[in-house]
Parts: sequence; C-alpha cells; structure tokens
Amino acid sequence: MPNRPATAQMNRSFRTNRSFRAGKTGHQLRPWEGPRLCLLAALLLILLPACSVKRLAMNQVGDALAASGTTFASDNDPELIREAIPFTLKLVESVLAETPGHRQLRTAAAAYFTQYAYGFIQLEADYVEIDNFDQAEAMRTRAKHLFLRARDHGLLRLEREHPTLRTALQTNPAKAAATLEDPDLVEPIYWTAAAWGLAIALSKDDPFLIAEIPQMEALIDQALRLNSTWNRGAIHSFLVTFEMIRQPNGQDREAQSRMHFEKAIAASQGHLLSPYVSLAEAVSIQNQDANEFQALLETALAINVDEYPPARLVNLLMRKRAQWLLSQREELFLLEDDIDWNE
Repeated sequence: MPNRPATAQMNRSFRTNRSFRAGKTGHQLRPWEGPRLCLLAALLLILLPACSVKRLAMNQVGDALAASGTTFASDNDPELIREAIPFTLKLVESVLAETPGHRQLRTAAAAYFTQYAYGFIQLEADYVEIDNFDQAEAMRTRAKHLFLRARDHGLLRLEREHPTLRTALQTNPAKAAATLEDPDLVEPIYWTAAAWGLAIALSKDDPFLIAEIPQMEALIDQALRLNSTWNRGAIHSFLVTFEMIRQPNGQDREAQSRMHFEKAIAASQGHLLSPYVSLAEAVSIQNQDANEFQALLETALAINVDEYPPARLVNLLMRKRAQWLLSQREELFLLEDDIDWNE
C-alpha cells in the first residue's frame, strides 16, 4: 500500500486524552444534569443588568463549568455522552460571551471542542465512509470547523498573557512559543496545538492552513518542554503521530515516534489504549508491518477499560478504533499472504 499523504496520516492518528469533568456534590449528577443546572443559572444571570454582582456570579458559573468533567470521563456509555456534550459546548460559549476573560473556561472550551470533534465526529467519519462517502466528507468538514473554533478559544486564552501572540507566531513561531514560559500554560498550549493540528490534517487542499504547520509545531514543542508528562503523557501520545510527518529536522522520524510511544506508555502506566493505536496507525501501516500492527492493537484491546476510571470514556473510544482498524487490515496492507490474522 503506498504511503499516505502526511495530512492523511495525521487525520487518522491524532490522539487526545483530556477528559470532561463534572462537579462533585452529595447528589450524583447524571452527565446532562450539571450543565443544565448551570444553564438555568446562566440564563437568569444574563437577564440581570450589568453589575459587579452579575459579573461575580457569571465567573462562578464559569468556574463550575471549567472544573466539570469526572462524570463524563468515567462514563461507560459513549452514546450518552455524545448526546450530552453539545449542550455543554453551547453553555460554555454562552458564559464566555459574558465573561470573555475567564482563563480556565477559555481553556476548557478549547479542550471540549477538540475532544468532541475528534472522538464523536472525525473518527465516526472513517467508520461511515465505506457506506456513505459524502456523509463522511461532510462530517470531516464539520470537524475541521470545530477544531478551528477550539484553536481560536485556545489562542484567546494564551493572548490573555501575550496579546500579540498570533502576530508573533506568524513572524517567528519558535521564538513566539518560547515566550510562553509559565508551566501552568501547558494545558492551553497543548489544546491549541492539538486542535490546530487536527484542523490541518483535514485541510490537505487548503494551502493557507497547511502553511501554519510551523506555528502548531512550535506550540506542541513548547508544551513538551514545559511538562513532558502532563495529562498521563498526552503530549508524547500526540507526537507519536506528528513525528512521522514533521518537517525535516535531521532526526530519524520513526525513532522519534517510537521514543514518544515508550514515554507515553510510561507516563500513562499502561492504562491508555491511545499510544498503541497511534503507533499502529502512524508507523506500522506506513512500514507495511502487519505483524506489529496486529500485536499493538491486540495489546490495546487487552487493556481493561474499567481498571482506570478517569480514562474509561477515551479508552472505550480507542477500543472501538482498534477494533475497526483490525477489521480494515486487508485494505491497509498489500502483502499479507503469509499472515494468519486469526492466530
């Protein structure tokens, strides 16, 4: 099978490991209940005249939304979460319209839009493509727009500390990214870069967006420098794929990808499926190494998704991805006469 274009490889393989969280109270809220309670409060506050009390209250709603997520992350029903998340996304943006300077909520918006677009739209587009190509393309277009929306939320967050960041990134990406020195910025930097990269992956016919790869690359590299083990190795997991399509820098791409794979496994303590799926897609397929491909995905599928509840939802999504990839192996590998897929 001929090598795929760089952007197509990135389209198939980017991983995100950040989870949605919901507040903890004496009553165990269902996934949709917390956001709806927040929405009622937000709607009442929006109707109030502008005053310091209203701003304080809206900020508190923003705090609650930004800190929400454990319930979503540990849920064992992806379809339920798929239906609940859009409501949360619009609520977040409604509150941000009233509190545009809310740093934590702006970061949450970047994370939430990225995860929703990737886990529930982009991946699903691959699954429906064989039956409905037009629908798959429409889904990818929608995912691209949501990724760009997430990226813009991330840039707005970073511009709270560095107002000229966008212009600086266009002029000298590496120098601009290096000014983001606060370790607390690793989260918004990561989600900005991840959303940007995923949008680029779906834009192989958009030369203007592809030309922005150096800006995205500078941000993800800065995130790695600030905290390489952040979020159970999410940055390393992202780089498993990205190293294979990175602009030439004198380093062995595959060696770098495998190095990030090992570090992602170590940082996640083997609880996450995503590094295995990423390496299988980014490296094994490109090398036409069907044996490694199968071994990686079988290892991923052997992970107990209930063993680490904080990552249950993302592991369920990656389990579905691994199963789908195995079902497509005859399409992905040209030379498989000596391979017994049923062993």
